[in-house]
Amino acid sequence: MKFKRVLLKLSGEALMGDNQFGIDNKRLATYASEIKTAHEQGIEIAIVIGGGNIFRGVQAEKGIMERVQGDYMGMLATMINGLALQAALESYGMKTRLMSSIKMEQIAEPYIRRRAIRHLEKGRIVIFGAGTGSPYFTTDSAASLRAIEIEADVILKGTRVDGVYTADPEKDPTATKFESITFDEVYEKGLNIMDLTAFTLCKENDLPIVVFDMNKPGNLNSVVSGNKEGTLVKN
Repeated sequence: MKFKRVLLKLSGEALMGDNQFGIDNKRLATYASEIKTAHEQGIEIAIVIGGGNIFRGVQAEKGIMERVQGDYMGMLATMINGLALQAALESYGMKTRLMSSIKMEQIAEPYIRRRAIRHLEKGRIVIFGAGTGSPYFTTDSAASLRAIEIEADVILKGTRVDGVYTADPEKDPTATKFESITFDEVYEKGLNIMDLTAFTLCKENDLPIVVFDMNKPGNLNSVVSGNKEGTLVKN
């Protein structure tokens, strides 16, 4: 099944490329090129990107800061990544809008659901930054929430691995991949796809998730075309 409107969830760490932190311009350009190819099919694309390449809220608990302060710092990190991705996409000729859950008028529009949907209908790529705008929620939760709000057909979770496995394939060579799995089976097997808040939102709102390898050229385009790439998680 070819999708009409998707929400692409990218991790902040993915933007590091081979670096230890920060943003790798080559990886940014690669992602922009992949997104452009998919968008040219007429797919409406919204994006949520994490901030782990710059700062994670959970880091705060290990230091002198409280979690809430750390989470707000993490939200600002997602805005830095959002600005970088916006610049990369526009350098490839795409029209974009960066929307923030926290007011910062000089660099992004405030998140308004109806406006976000209108941007998508007009063919703009919409990047949602600053998470949900509240502490204690991850960018996975933000991705699930925004995808439900904009009535996306699916969440595309771009990772370093090509799907969901019985165990971590980077650590266990005997791990086998699921072509398709239900939300209930993921709970039962204790598999780690998203945090439980995000995952439960998807299950309760019947929003499927496709976990796929974002770093393999052509994969994103293949997924939005409805080809069987990665692992489909559904009710």
